[in-house]
Amino acid sequence: MIVPILFAFSVGLLIILSRQVNGRLSLSSTAMISSFWNHFVGFVVITLLGLAIGGLIPPNIGEIPWWVFTGGAIGVVFVASGSWLITRIGAVNSTLLVMAGQMVTGVVFDFLRGASVNLLASTLGIVLIFAGMALTQRKG
Repeated sequence: MIVPILFAFSVGLLIILSRQVNGRLSLSSTAMISSFWNHFVGFVVITLLGLAIGGLIPPNIGEIPWWVFTGGAIGVVFVASGSWLITRIGAVNSTLLVMAGQMVTGVVFDFLRGASVNLLASTLGIVLIFAGMALTQRKG
C-alpha cells in the first residue's frame, strides 16, 4: 500500500509544479496560450513515448464509447483554468479549492455508482479542506 501512496503524493507534487510553470507562462502570455503549449508539448511527449513503447491505439477502439474520450477536453479546461487561477488566488488557495471540488465530486460519483461511502468521514474531509483554506487567509 505504501507504493501507491507515495506515487499519489508524487503526482500531487508534479501537478502543482505543472500549474506553477503554466501559471508563469500565462503571466507572459494568456491562460489559453499556456494551455495550448502545455497540451502541445504533452502530445509530443506522449506520442513519442507511445511510439517507443507501443500500444498507443487500443485494439478495441471501435467498441469504446465516444464519450470516454472527452477527458482530454475536460483536461484542457482544467489546465487553462489552473493557469488562470494560480496567478490570481495563489497556489495554496487554488490547490485547496481544486481538492475540495475533487472530494465533493468523488463522493457524489462513488455514491451514485453504489460504492461504499462513509458520508460522515467524507464530509469531514471536505470541511477540513475548507478550514485549511480559511486558515491560510488569516493575517499574521
